[in-house]
Amino acid sequence: MPMWFKIYVAGFLNFLWNDVVTHIPIRIFRKGFLRVFNSKISRSCVILMHTRILNFWSVEVGARAVINQYVLLDCRRYPIVIDHDADIGPYTRIWTLGHSPDSATHETVGGPVTISHHAWIASGVVILPGVTIGEGAVVGASSVVTRSIPAGEIWTGNPAKFTRKRNNQLTYSLNYRPHFE
Repeated sequence: MPMWFKIYVAGFLNFLWNDVVTHIPIRIFRKGFLRVFNSKISRSCVILMHTRILNFWSVEVGARAVINQYVLLDCRRYPIVIDHDADIGPYTRIWTLGHSPDSATHETVGGPVTISHHAWIASGVVILPGVTIGEGAVVGASSVVTRSIPAGEIWTGNPAKFTRKRNNQLTYSLNYRPHFE
């Protein structure tokens, strides 16, 4: 197959996901569409309506992870890994690619993003390229994460800064299964 054809098909599939499938209020159908093209998306994860995924075959979603409504996952050049039992709040934007403000040619820069297991990303968070959110870490609502967050820490603000340690054993398994969201 010629490369131009593969690029065209990939663009069309991304259009189908982002502008058609994500608006269908049956989560099993939405996840089924993604899993046809990407086996790294767990059968037990939940991806709610209106989630935009740019280049969806570069995302990995673990067991029982929850990705809420209106989340944007930018996997255009680098992957995003969301581990098991991670909770991504609504309106969160996870970027893997941006531009260097010091480049005369508007050079793109970026890196992969990893959200470790039991991490909780609250609503409206922005996570920038190359960041790792550690196991059990919490990011407060509307925070902007510019650097990696160690395991078990709570970070808040713009830019996000250390607030305190999380003090529990994190033995839970998420079990959120909405029918029409």
